[in-house]
Amino acid sequence: MNSPELRLKVLIFIVAYDAESTIRGVLDRIPKTLSASYDAEVLVIDDCSKDSTAEVAQQHVDAGYPYPVTVLRNPVNQGYGGNQKIGYRYAINHRFDVVVLLHGDGQYAPEKIPDLVLPFTLKPGLGAVFGSRMLTKANALRGGMPLYKFVGNQVLTWFQNRLLGSRLSEFHTGYRAYSTAVLAGVPFEYNTNDFHFDTEIIVQLLFSRAPIEEIAIPTFYGDEVCHVNGLKYAGDVVRASVKARLISLGIFYDPKFDVAPPWIRKYVSKLSFSSTHSLAFGLVAPGSRVLDLGCADGYLSEALHAQKQCTVVGTDLEPERAISGCEYQRCNLNSELPAVDWKSLDEVVMLDVIEHLAEPEEFLRRLRAALNGNARARVIMSSGNVCFFVTRLMMLMGQFNYGKRGILDITHTRLFTVASLERILRYAGYQIEAKRVVPAPYPLAVGLNRLSRTLLTVNSWLARILPGLFAYQTLIVARPRPTPEYLLQHAIRPAAGRTAPQRESDAMHSAP
Repeated sequence: MNSPELRLKVLIFIVAYDAESTIRGVLDRIPKTLSASYDAEVLVIDDCSKDSTAEVAQQHVDAGYPYPVTVLRNPVNQGYGGNQKIGYRYAINHRFDVVVLLHGDGQYAPEKIPDLVLPFTLKPGLGAVFGSRMLTKANALRGGMPLYKFVGNQVLTWFQNRLLGSRLSEFHTGYRAYSTAVLAGVPFEYNTNDFHFDTEIIVQLLFSRAPIEEIAIPTFYGDEVCHVNGLKYAGDVVRASVKARLISLGIFYDPKFDVAPPWIRKYVSKLSFSSTHSLAFGLVAPGSRVLDLGCADGYLSEALHAQKQCTVVGTDLEPERAISGCEYQRCNLNSELPAVDWKSLDEVVMLDVIEHLAEPEEFLRRLRAALNGNARARVIMSSGNVCFFVTRLMMLMGQFNYGKRGILDITHTRLFTVASLERILRYAGYQIEAKRVVPAPYPLAVGLNRLSRTLLTVNSWLARILPGLFAYQTLIVARPRPTPEYLLQHAIRPAAGRTAPQRESDAMHSAP
């Protein structure tokens, strides 16, 4: 038995719709032994049933019931997902530790509630426990699950596991227990009100890295009325899962899936394949003095220091991590430039930085002025191509979705094409010395393997033919021209009395 100070506060949340004939039995089957280990309460929410579900539940409770019970009735039907949102908000507001989702139609066995709750006492930090009918698949069929539902359940689960990198035996159980602390950390109120709410909340748990545990539960199919349109549900589940996968690849953005914990790095190394990082690394000469503006995690800075013995200064708004062997400066490029010896620099690297700036033109002007008098310094700059064919296809379908990374990173303030990136540099007084087109970072999506290497090769070939359509990014090497102000200050006045410059040979002949 748990000591009193460690007793979990557990809410048994019953979602009910037209459950007049079954709600009494569901309430009676909740084990009375729960009170020995937990502070348990029951919440019944009738989702505007056409029958007397709420009244029957209240009358049954009033006749004598071992647990505190709250019975609510939605004045307007909220849908299966919408009803869950209300119950979870109730659990969070009333400071429950665990909320158990139970269906009012009796499909899931209330007797298993202690088994659903127990893991939370054994594993602090657990996000959810799912009651699975598929840990022992034969039992699902013995329990009366129709064959078409069994097949559909397993096909969808296999598809979702492959797509989302999970290993659940069943995505489609409605018998679940959640940590309210974890629920409070995910925006479940953004989720659908429909039946695929259960899929979306699983995605949120997976993306937030909340641990999920499964326990075996019995399967029971009686004479309850199914309110789920199977084909519509399957389509909704597939669409939600595909969208979640695309979001994880940075192609789409949806705030309900923006739940990654802060310890997950936003940036990853792209030095092992054809990318702006690997191209910039190849352009920098050994022993150079390098300023890495917007260095993020510092993978490029570290590689330049370790492998090419470069002296590197890295800057960013906040350090992602310690950068080995390099100096780091916190710097907001929108308002300042780092404190460095600008005349000693060989390379200024800024990969995928300019699109984050509020006024790129003004920044380029300040950078050019800072490099005045340094004739050898080069600027190596890259940015995404908003006209990449994937973005064009999305817009053709009416989609223009910002994401967590990529061309439409939600933190971007300006968007560039292959041509406009080159143009903004020319207008700002930079001489373009080289331009490279870069394929999409397929290894970040599918891993560094034969498929990604093939895609890189094909994309690179197409980008050289039609860069405006197939270049994912552009990398430009430019050299800042001296500003007119600098040239004016260093202009040489001619000697007094001379009207035109003489060649050295003429001067020698006229000498006495």
